[in-house]
Amino acid sequence: MFKHFGVRHLQTLLLFGTMSVVYALRVNLSVAIVVMTDKHSNPDFEEYAWSEYIKGLLLSSFFIGYVISQIPSGYLSRKCGGKLLLLICLVSCSLLAILTPLCAAIGSWQLMLASRILQGVFQGSVFPAVHTILSKWSPVDERDLMSSCAYSGCQFGTFVMLASSGALAASQLGWPSIFYISGSVGLLWAAVFKCFGCSSPKECRKLSERERELIFSHWGNSELQVRRNTMNPPWSSFLRSCPFWALVIVHCTNNWGLWTLLTYMPVYIKNVLHMDIEKNALSSALPYFAMWILSFVFTAMSLWLQKRNCISLKTSRKLFNTIGHGTPALTLIALGYVDGDHVITAVCLLTITVAISSASYLGYQINHIDLSPNFAGILMGISNCLANITGIVAPLTVALIISNEKSVEQWRIVFFLASFLYILGNTIFLIFGEIEVQPWNDPTD
Repeated sequence: MFKHFGVRHLQTLLLFGTMSVVYALRVNLSVAIVVMTDKHSNPDFEEYAWSEYIKGLLLSSFFIGYVISQIPSGYLSRKCGGKLLLLICLVSCSLLAILTPLCAAIGSWQLMLASRILQGVFQGSVFPAVHTILSKWSPVDERDLMSSCAYSGCQFGTFVMLASSGALAASQLGWPSIFYISGSVGLLWAAVFKCFGCSSPKECRKLSERERELIFSHWGNSELQVRRNTMNPPWSSFLRSCPFWALVIVHCTNNWGLWTLLTYMPVYIKNVLHMDIEKNALSSALPYFAMWILSFVFTAMSLWLQKRNCISLKTSRKLFNTIGHGTPALTLIALGYVDGDHVITAVCLLTITVAISSASYLGYQINHIDLSPNFAGILMGISNCLANITGIVAPLTVALIISNEKSVEQWRIVFFLASFLYILGNTIFLIFGEIEVQPWNDPTD
C-alpha cells in the first residue's frame, strides 16, 4: 500500500475523474434514446420515430470514429504527452454533447450520427493517453492499484450517468438535460485537469526528489531511458508477438460482452422486465456501481496475494482475468432463461455479470504495460482499435437478432453469443498470455 500521498497519486485521481467524465459522455445516449423515441415518457419534448435499426446505428456509430483514432492516438500520446490529447477530448466531446439536442432537432438522426462519430474520434485518444501516463507515473509494485483506481472511473461515470439520466429525462428539463449537464461537467473537469494534470514526472515541478527517485528507479538508467524515448515503434515485432495477439483477442471478446450489455441493457429492461424510465435507469446503473465497488475489492485481493507471495504476477493476471470472464459467461447463460415474471432475478444476474467483469482489469487490461512499458500507449491503441470494432458489430448484431424486443428467446441468443466469446477469449489468454517485458521494448545494442 502507499506510504504517503504523492503527486503520482494525485495524477491517478485526475485520471479517475477524466475516465468518469468521458464515460458519462459516452453512455449518455443509452438511456436518452429510450426516451427520445417514446412519446409516452415525456410528451412535452419532441419524440423521434426511429426504427430499431436506426437506434442500433446511433448506438454503434460512436465506435466508427473511435476505432479510427486509436492507433494514431497511441503514437501521438507517446510523442506529445497524454495530457494534451485528454484535454482535446474533454473539451471537444463536452461541446458536442451540449449540441446533441440541436443536432437532433435540425438534422434528425443523420446529424446525430455524424456528431456521435466525431465524439468517437476524439475519445479514441483516451485509453492510449491514460496508458501512456500510467506507464510514466506508476512504479511496478503500485501498478495494479494505480491502474485500477484510474480505470474504475469508467464504471463510476457510467453509474452516475445512467442513474441520473432517468430522473433528468422525467423532469421538467426533459431528455435534453442529459446532454446539457454531462457536457457542462466535462468542460469544468477539463479546466481542473488543465491546472493539475501532468503527462510525466519530468514535466512536474512539484514532484519531490524522493518521489522522483522512486518512480525513475523503475525506468532504468537515464541513458537507456533517453534511447527508449527516441526509439521508433517496432511495428513488425508487435504483429509477430503471440502474447500481444492473445491480449488483443481477449480484449475483443471482453468488449463484445460489455458493450452488448451497456448499449442494450436499458432496452432489455424496458421491454422484457417492463420497468418505467426512472426504474430502468436505476436498474441499468446498478451493475456499474457494483462493478466500481468490486474493482477495489479485487485490487485489494491482488495486493494481498502479491504481498504474501502467494502467487506469481503471471498467475495473478490469469486468475483475475478468469474470474472476470468465466463468471459473466455463466450468469449470461442463466439470464437467457429468465423472463419478465422474475424481475429481481434478472436484475441480480445482470448486476453480477457486469460487476464481476471488473476483475479483468487486473488481467488483460494492464497487460499492455507488462509487455512493454515503453510502448504501452501504442499497444493499447492497437488492441483497443481492434477490440472496439466489436462496439460497432455487437449492437448491429443484436439489432439483427432482436426483431421482437419482448422475446425472451431472441435475447437468449444474444446472451449465449456473448457467453461463448467470454470463454473463448479467456481460454486463449490462459494459454498464450505473458507478463514478461518483451525484448522489443528496449533498443538493441
